[in-house]
Amino acid sequence: MPSVPHALFCAAFAAALALVLPAPAAAQAKGGGKIVCWKDKSGKVIGCGDQVPPEYQESGTKELDRRGVTRATTESAEEAARRKAKEQELAKQKAEEQKRLAEQRRQDAALLNTFTNEKEIDLKRDRDLQVVDTRLSQLRVSLKNATDRHAEAQGKLAAAEKSKKPPSEALKEEVARAAADKKKAEDGIAAAEKEKEDIRKRYAEMRQRYIELRGGSQTTAASPSPAAPAPAKK
Repeated sequence: MPSVPHALFCAAFAAALALVLPAPAAAQAKGGGKIVCWKDKSGKVIGCGDQVPPEYQESGTKELDRRGVTRATTESAEEAARRKAKEQELAKQKAEEQKRLAEQRRQDAALLNTFTNEKEIDLKRDRDLQVVDTRLSQLRVSLKNATDRHAEAQGKLAAAEKSKKPPSEALKEEVARAAADKKKAEDGIAAAEKEKEDIRKRYAEMRQRYIELRGGSQTTAASPSPAAPAPAKK
C-alpha cells in the first residue's frame, strides 16, 4: 500500500479538525493559531479545541499547529507516574545486570586462579563427593539402628495391645522417639543424595566454563607433548 505524502496527510488532518472542532477552534486553526488536544487518564486523546475544558485541566495535553503537527505535549499525573515507574524498573534491571556481570567476572577470575586444568576440577569434585559419601554411610547406619529400635518398640506395643494391657507412657515415648529418629535419618539421606546431584551439576558447569575461558581447548595435567615427526629418509 503506497504511503500518503506528508503534505496530503497534514491537509487531511486540518480538514478533519475543521469538521470535528467547534467553530472558534476551527477558525483559529485556519488562521494560524494553535489547537490543544486533551487526554483521558489512560493517555488517549478524547477532544481538541482552542482551550482545555476545566474538568481536564489536570490531564495530559498535545498542542498542534494549523497543519496538525505536534508542537508541545504535557503529561497527566497518571502518565508521569507510569513513566517514572517504567524508568525505575529499567534502572533496576540495568543495575542487576551490571551486578550479575561483575559477579561473573569475579567467579571467572577465581576459577582460572584456582585450577590449572580440567583434571584438577574433576579431582576437587571427587573429594567433595567423598565427604558426602562418608556422611551418607553414617546416616545409613543411623537409619538401620533407628529402624531396628522402631520395629522392636512396635513389637512391644503390639504385644501390649494383644494382652489387652494399656501400653505404658515410656513405651509410647520409645515408639515415638524411634519413629522420629528414623524419619530424621531418612531425611538426612535424601538431602545428602540431593547434595551429590548438586555437586555433580555445579562442577560440570564449572568445568565447561573453565574450558570456555581457556578458549575452548581441553588440557590434561599429565598430557605429554606431541612427539616431533621423524625426518623422512632420503
